[in-house]
Amino acid sequence: MNLTLKIWRQAGPRHTGELTTYKVQDISEDMSFLEMLDVLNEELIAKGEEPVAFDSDCREGICGMCGLMISGEAHGPERTTTCQLHMRSFSDGEVITIEPWRANAFPVIKDLVVDRSSFDRIIQAGGYISVNTGAAPEANAAPVPKPNADRAFMAAECIGCGACVAACPNASAMLFMGAKVTHLSELPQGQPERSARVLSMVDQHDAEGFGGCTNVGACSRACPKGIPQDVISTLNKDLRTSLRG
Repeated sequence: MNLTLKIWRQAGPRHTGELTTYKVQDISEDMSFLEMLDVLNEELIAKGEEPVAFDSDCREGICGMCGLMISGEAHGPERTTTCQLHMRSFSDGEVITIEPWRANAFPVIKDLVVDRSSFDRIIQAGGYISVNTGAAPEANAAPVPKPNADRAFMAAECIGCGACVAACPNASAMLFMGAKVTHLSELPQGQPERSARVLSMVDQHDAEGFGGCTNVGACSRACPKGIPQDVISTLNKDLRTSLRG
């Protein structure tokens, strides 16, 4: 395939960015989207030009490092991570616009790379269990009903990629935060700090500049792991209970 790429280029956080047009040729439909960007960067380096900066690590849809707005959609036209998106999802001659995540809480570092440390600070605010349990307990020492265990595992699939924030018109991180709260709230180990956890995490979420949830649903549709929107309901329920207490 021959493609036209309109890529956001920004030298640094204090610089003004703009879309720059590039042409790539002979792109195999079996390439991943990031492999296609690798081809572009090899061509730019060969010409003595600055390569496009973008995030990636495992390239297996596990780590959550990759994340791009591709023609206006978080991670692109398929429900998967950017690294697992393949070029067969595009057509020969297509014009593809590639931008970084769009959110004030994710400031651009360079080109397509954004700073997602705001997610880390939300987790540091309360997304953990601090009780000292000593050595790893025997697997069946704390019985957990299967529906609760299944829901905890589902919520734990969140990889913190930020697609929910990028897709949300309010740039809200409620799906991310809801997944982290639900994961721990479904387990007996998460009960002692349940109220303090949700209050601290919501306070940090708001302090980071994320928007509020208005139940648009774009977050769960964009989530590559299929985290359902009802984790936000769990978050809101825990928040209401904590505020009453």
